[in-house]
Amino acid sequence: MNALSLQEVGEMCGGSVLGDARPLIRTISKDTRTLQAGDLYLALRGPQHDGNAHAAKAIEGGAAAVLIDDPSVLDRLPKGFSAIVVPDALVALQRLAASWRDRLELKVVGITGSSGKTSTKEFAAAVLSARYQVVKTAGNLNNHIGVPLSILQASTSDDAAVWEIGMNHPGEIAPLAALVRPDFAIITNIGVAHLEHMGSREAIADEKSALVEAVSAEGVVVLPAEDEFVDRLAARTRAQVIRVGFSQGAVTASEIHMTADGCRFLLHADGETLAARLAVPGRHMVANALLAVAVGLELGVSLEECGEALATVRLTGGRLARRQIRGITVWDDTYNANPDSMEAALQTLGALPAGGRRIAVLGAMGELGSHAGEGYRRVGRAAAQSAHTLIAVGAETGALHESAREAGLDEAHLVGDVEEAADLLRSLAREGDVVLVKGSRGAAMERVIKTFEN
Repeated sequence: MNALSLQEVGEMCGGSVLGDARPLIRTISKDTRTLQAGDLYLALRGPQHDGNAHAAKAIEGGAAAVLIDDPSVLDRLPKGFSAIVVPDALVALQRLAASWRDRLELKVVGITGSSGKTSTKEFAAAVLSARYQVVKTAGNLNNHIGVPLSILQASTSDDAAVWEIGMNHPGEIAPLAALVRPDFAIITNIGVAHLEHMGSREAIADEKSALVEAVSAEGVVVLPAEDEFVDRLAARTRAQVIRVGFSQGAVTASEIHMTADGCRFLLHADGETLAARLAVPGRHMVANALLAVAVGLELGVSLEECGEALATVRLTGGRLARRQIRGITVWDDTYNANPDSMEAALQTLGALPAGGRRIAVLGAMGELGSHAGEGYRRVGRAAAQSAHTLIAVGAETGALHESAREAGLDEAHLVGDVEEAADLLRSLAREGDVVLVKGSRGAAMERVIKTFEN
């Protein structure tokens, strides 16, 4: 965000400014633990906390001002404080982001999908950076709080933005899409994530469609050609539709080969062919890269520039990050998991070069509801096809373990927690083995790697 006076911020978000209205605000922080001097502290309420209670601490920590929705805390603020008082801090944040979005003249790429949003965002941001100054979603700030904060990270000097939009329940994408106002939309896939709340893949597809509906007739929607819901999604937009995929589409890939440090493939578009590579393995990662390339080409980035940019992307935060531990290759994919992403990761494990065995350490998956049983059985069957050894972690993974054994995987183990998993992995893994560790955030599967490493 460009520097704005506190008075201007107050007017943009519909609040009353108390104290000195002159301080310049460049950054907004909602956490006193990471707040920097000069930030505007945003006092949000949550199920387990009330940010208003930390307003005084924020000012003592160097905040230029606080944005609160509980006037009773004013009496507890240090002398000489500045504050914006609003009826609802979350609504104020969203109003501020909408007002700031009005001032931004940039090309906006909005991304949603059941999985692969963050990797696609990273690929798209890298591709567009070949020609433009790009701002992107930090981490996975893609919900009703994260999207406004992402918009406020943009400045008027940026040329393009790549922003994720996520959801857990019906009706969440439309208001975020209206806030983002995308010129381009990417749908990565329609999978089974959030079935517990959405009920069916058809309902998930319709919810994701809210993003493509937000793109004007002058815009572009990029879709995965081989997704079974592609026609349903394409029918919901007025914009130009570009399909990409492996066997069909305007941008395709062939001759995909996994390597020790990622993958190599041929990239095809506009009658050209380019040898490309990613520093992360997986056919599903190539699929995400194709979506990014399609947007890049539409915005004037050459195919060669796209290929060069893709090779520079390093994914972080438990997204197929490669680690070497005592001669054992460990792929950390612990950021999140659903049956679709589990299957994709297991297929990648099966295709990776290995001097020894392939070991899958798999944890629980969330938000599947009544579909959990079949989801775990799907993953179990996939594990039997791709791994020599399975370690299923947690009681929830019992169906996964049982399904793998039924599919012929004799070396399948079921353990109670991550510590047991790490101990078992330590006793089983040998130099030259390749290990995949994956599970939903709540499963804390990153602790398996940390304990195994230590």
